[in-house]
Amino acid sequence: MDPFGRTIDYLRISVTDRCNERCLYCMPEGYKGWSKKADHLSAAEIIKVVAASCALGFRKFRLTGGEPLLRKDIEEIAAGIWSLPGVQTLGISTNGVLLARQARGLKQAGVRSVNISLDALDAAIYRNVTGGNVQDVLAGIDAAIAADFEVVKLNCVLLRGINEDQIWPLVQFAAERKMPLRFIELMPMSKIAETDRSRFFSIDEALQILSAYDTPQPLPEYRPGHGPARYYELSHTKARVGFIGAVTTHDFCESCNKLRLTADGRIRPCLGRHGEIDLTPTLRSGGDIEAIIREAILNKPESHAFAECYEPGRPMTAIGG
Repeated sequence: MDPFGRTIDYLRISVTDRCNERCLYCMPEGYKGWSKKADHLSAAEIIKVVAASCALGFRKFRLTGGEPLLRKDIEEIAAGIWSLPGVQTLGISTNGVLLARQARGLKQAGVRSVNISLDALDAAIYRNVTGGNVQDVLAGIDAAIAADFEVVKLNCVLLRGINEDQIWPLVQFAAERKMPLRFIELMPMSKIAETDRSRFFSIDEALQILSAYDTPQPLPEYRPGHGPARYYELSHTKARVGFIGAVTTHDFCESCNKLRLTADGRIRPCLGRHGEIDLTPTLRSGGDIEAIIREAILNKPESHAFAECYEPGRPMTAIGG
């Protein structure tokens, strides 16, 4: 339990800061942090950290990046985590580009849920946001459905002037496939110009757009994962739409249950505040990993600093999505 009475039982694990896309809200142009590959934890080291966290009561785990499917040993990492006593659920967050050929292997390795980024269905808009090809992602979504994961969710980051006209098409797409869809407010986690205030589009505005097409009904008990999304069901389409309003939701942090492990071996108590504890020296010297994790829990702040003109020390791709 952290100093504010929250049970911390969820670890998000960035296995790499490399990515095969260049999303406006995540990776600055010219970012080269990934070139320091020696800093990345090995599969065995990641599993060792997870085992230590399980001993402290962590039960929920998610593999992230960068793009986690770029790690050639991603299935080894997943299988090692899933085999640990105490692990209740294992998910992965991906841009979906490589998922078509890896979905079944991930399922067999123990991954139970998949979150796939889909910021637009329109090919040109998608390329503008990510630099990638939306058809690759759509193939990955089909493969995830065919692999029969327990949950497949879609994520869309809201960007004013770029993808707001994609909100309703994305809802229809998700409803046809009976997949939860989450709209996420742009967080100040990159220094690139595209993430300045003029690009911010709130979840309230997105909800207003949906209300013009259908009637949203709150689903306070619906939780298809372990994150902070608040869900609605649309009366006619039956779409289940979640909203992650990290910037505008006043009580957003009240139920935060997570720590983050970065690809270079740092434990981060809060995405939206500076402060990381380097776990690598302790890990590689055979020291007390549990003590470092306990320290991170005790250093977890009450809330993020997004409303305080927060400027990140490093971009989202370096911290983990």
